[in-house]
Amino acid sequence: MKKVLIANRGEIALRIMRCCRDMGIGTVAVYSTADRELKHVRLADEAVCIGPPPSTESYLNIPALISAAEITDADGIHPGYGFLSENADFAERVESSGFTFIGPSPDVIRLMGDKVSAIKEMRAAGVPCVPGSDGPLGDDDKTNLRLANEIGYPIIIKAAGGGGGRGMRVVHSDDELIESIALTQAEAGAAFNNDVVYMEKFLQTPRHVEFQVLSDTHGNAIHLGERDCSMQRRHQKVVEEAPAPGITPEQRASMGEKCVNACKRLGYRGAGTFEFLYENGEFYFIEMNTRVQVEHPVTEMITGIDIVKEQLRIAMGNQLSYTQDNVKINGHAFECRINAENPDNFMPSPGLIEQFHPPGGLGVRVDTHIYNNYRVPPNYDSMIGKLIAHGNTRESAAARMRGALSEVFIGGISTNIPLLASIMDDENFAKGGTDIHYLEKKLGLS
Repeated sequence: MKKVLIANRGEIALRIMRCCRDMGIGTVAVYSTADRELKHVRLADEAVCIGPPPSTESYLNIPALISAAEITDADGIHPGYGFLSENADFAERVESSGFTFIGPSPDVIRLMGDKVSAIKEMRAAGVPCVPGSDGPLGDDDKTNLRLANEIGYPIIIKAAGGGGGRGMRVVHSDDELIESIALTQAEAGAAFNNDVVYMEKFLQTPRHVEFQVLSDTHGNAIHLGERDCSMQRRHQKVVEEAPAPGITPEQRASMGEKCVNACKRLGYRGAGTFEFLYENGEFYFIEMNTRVQVEHPVTEMITGIDIVKEQLRIAMGNQLSYTQDNVKINGHAFECRINAENPDNFMPSPGLIEQFHPPGGLGVRVDTHIYNNYRVPPNYDSMIGKLIAHGNTRESAAARMRGALSEVFIGGISTNIPLLASIMDDENFAKGGTDIHYLEKKLGLS
């Protein structure tokens, strides 16, 4: 590829653009009218306005994105994360229009985007899954009640097309079950245009542990170890780390091999993440993200492997640059997501950044698109950057993160930096292994 259109915005768009520059690939930025001043728009080789601020009229506007690629003679389209990154119809349209989609095939995105078909495929591949209905729930109340009792309460009803914590409802007894299924189906139909739901055992104190994979079109696949993303608020990750505390090398090798074998079975192409709930020493598959993850930098920091560069190389038809034997885990890394939001009530805090001072020093990385006098628009996700710290040990990485958080300054808007600092100072978090409910309990939200 000689030129890549970046179908995204913010820090991930800048991250992709920098990688393209390193590889000598030209870049095309697309932007809404609210994003004229984004840093990557200013730095890209070419920039095309694709519509007004609403995402549906710009970053989710498939015809506008395809037209932008056509008029700039781009070869490939990188979707980043969010927006259209896991939209099989978009990937299909990109490829049918003669461009290279920098990600998996449309068929694989579609297969793994439906939670029911994904779980069925993972069971066939030998990947452990949460005990559940093993398929969509029908409209026979007696059958659904029997399934729930066989699995054992509490159970959770999930939308097959859901994600990001939406389309889920926990059920504790027979009395709640039938109504909960109907409500979740209605919500799923409205939110995802797909009212299919399924049932799983509800694990009460699990951790969120995920495995990063890379797979090329020549039958090669590797894993880059695991990340712990259990520090969450309303199913949204706040702090991530790699490797996951308490996971043994033997567990890493065993689960990593299962994920690699699943990639080969799928004919997977590019970067992806297998997400698991981890409880009492057991892994349970929940979903696969068929794109680059927000938290990919912690894996890059402990492996030295540029995941976005590998995405681009794979899309160009090259073999992986690494074998599994080449992958070494070195030290520990944390990532804190910095959001433009009120740290007390979590309301978004868009506005003018009057002053920005990033932290620095050995082992500190800042992935952000903000700068002095940049105005954060109110139209999109509130994340404005990521702070990553690496050390030889978990303790040294945490110390660097605490120092970096005390050093960073963003003036003019509110941010969640106080919350991030309190997490890094938390005694239980310092021990490692807190579950996915810990932060909400700490904040008094559950």
